[in-house]
Amino acid sequence: MDDVAAQFLAGNRTTLNLAVALLLGAIIGLERGWDAREQKSGERIAGIRTFALVGLLGGISALLAKEITEWAFPVLLVSVVAMAIVAYSERLQHIRNFSITGMVGMVLTFCFGAVAVAVDPVIATAAAVVTAIILDNKEKIHGWVNRLMEHELDAALKLLLISVVMLPILPDEAMGPGGVLNPREIWWMVVMIASISFVGYFAIRVAGTRKGILFTSLFAGLSSSTALTLHFARQASKNPQLNAQFATGILIACGTMFPRILVYCLVINPGLLPTLVGPVLVMTVLLYLPAIVIWRSNTHTSEVSQPTLNQNPLDLTSALVFGVLLTAILLLGEFLSNWLGNAGIYALAATSGIADVDAITLSLTRMSTDTLAMTTAVIGIVLAAASNNLVKSGMAWVIGNRQIGLMVGGPMVLSLAAGLLTAWLQ
Repeated sequence: MDDVAAQFLAGNRTTLNLAVALLLGAIIGLERGWDAREQKSGERIAGIRTFALVGLLGGISALLAKEITEWAFPVLLVSVVAMAIVAYSERLQHIRNFSITGMVGMVLTFCFGAVAVAVDPVIATAAAVVTAIILDNKEKIHGWVNRLMEHELDAALKLLLISVVMLPILPDEAMGPGGVLNPREIWWMVVMIASISFVGYFAIRVAGTRKGILFTSLFAGLSSSTALTLHFARQASKNPQLNAQFATGILIACGTMFPRILVYCLVINPGLLPTLVGPVLVMTVLLYLPAIVIWRSNTHTSEVSQPTLNQNPLDLTSALVFGVLLTAILLLGEFLSNWLGNAGIYALAATSGIADVDAITLSLTRMSTDTLAMTTAVIGIVLAAASNNLVKSGMAWVIGNRQIGLMVGGPMVLSLAAGLLTAWLQ
């Protein structure tokens, strides 16, 4: 009885999987048929019926390969490809359309049917739905490609290079004095910084000034709050009547830097998060609140140009320099910690933060997993972020004007004091 029940269940499962193969073909065929809906019956190479049958044929081929001969799948696949080539070649004689997207979709439909029966119907369904979405969004995808700039495509490819190519081949082992250097972990931090900058850059690129200074400044904090500060400071020197708007943007961009720090912590050392979240949230609030007050006190709006991000955050040279900087700070941090204790870490954090807050933040977070006390790491991170923001306040004052310098500098100093006090009380 058990054998009969098992055979019955297996037969039902096969039937259901074949039904899934048929439906997946129908889904893709529905999109293809809708795309060619204005053509007369018989003029379309393949519509919902053809694609549904091709999906079912893929499922049948997988079943035959399992039960009769392993040659069933490749022979039927070649047959489907041959029929598609003949049909498209004949169509090309009448319609000069060299796109082979439909042919590729048909071959994929056959494969999805086979996967539904032989591998996993869930995987096949997910792949078929994604395929249908890609086919249905032809104009949008082509529009994205047309709007993509050459240096942006280059940046995306370099991000793939440093992540999926370089990262896996690096050794994952402790090296150097005190074992503080792990090549794969260091490069993973480089990839994380590049990815966050990538998201921030394109958020600004997509939104532009149409979404307003608040949106632009928020995402500039992910890409380069320093670039935005310089840009707005220069504009403030030429348009002092817009000081409030520029000060708001700088405060928001600098405030966004703190949630970014929490993301680093969550990825590298989640155990540090409970100690770090208090000071970071306090400093964030004390920058966002003044920004909102300044904005609401100056309700008149005026469009300002978005910051020009001339420095590509995904430039390979920049990634290598950042990796070298991370390595140097890790080594120097280990040396100063052994020589001067916590005082050495604090001095390193304050001075490193002047130039770049990401490198010292990632280094201290990494060190807190092994040799550095969490409280020391938190105070060091707060010091680095605060010194970085104070430098931006100086930029606003010197490059912009005294008024915007005061608007930005006051909240920055208050944020620094409150963050240090919170970290010390913890």
